[in-house]
This record gives sequence, structure tokens and C-alpha cells, in this order.
Amino acid sequence: MKGETIVDEWGLYSGIDLVRTGVHLKRLIKQHGYPVKDIQKMMNLSCPQPVYRWFKGQVLPSVEHLYVLSKLLDVHMEELLVPQQEQVSAHGCTNPGKRLLSYWNIMQQGI
Repeated sequence: MKGETIVDEWGLYSGIDLVRTGVHLKRLIKQHGYPVKDIQKMMNLSCPQPVYRWFKGQVLPSVEHLYVLSKLLDVHMEELLVPQQEQVSAHGCTNPGKRLLSYWNIMQQGI
């Protein structure tokens, strides 16, 4: 289930790319000069392993940890997550708005 792409009846919606998110988190934390031990203490974690698991893309931080990281790194929570590469839907559209329009056009044609 983790990192999976969710499929709906009109096309595909991307999930979160765990590995690229981990690399992104590691880069941001390093850019801000925080050692893993400091992140561990700020997150009130008993050991540093969860942080290393984030970096390796094995797990995502909890919502609470994402919130703390967003404040610490001065970015919105969504900016901490990297989506999977956008995939083309069954109708050939990658944009949700275009996908909806494509679906609407098909429905209008009675198909």
C-alpha cells in the first residue's frame, strides 16, 4: 500500500514517492544545518532510526512530525512530500481538470 498509485474510475492519481521524499527531506534538513540527533530530540524520538528510515524512503514521517518539520524548515507541509511521477490516465490526460473535461466530453457523446 505504501507509495502505491491510487486508481479511480477516470484515471490514475499519483501517490507519494517515498524514496524521493526521503532524499528531499535529507537535503532540506542538511541545508538548514540540523544533525539527525537534533531532529531526533526536536521530534521527541527515543532513537534516530526513524529519521534514517525517512531518509531511506522506508516510511514517511507522521503528520505531526511533518508539521514540526515544516515549521522548522520554514516550508509548507506539502513541500516536504514528493509525488510519484504523474501518469497518463486511460483517456490520455495527466491534468485532473483536463481529465474531467475529457470524461465530460465522452459522456456528452453518449459513449
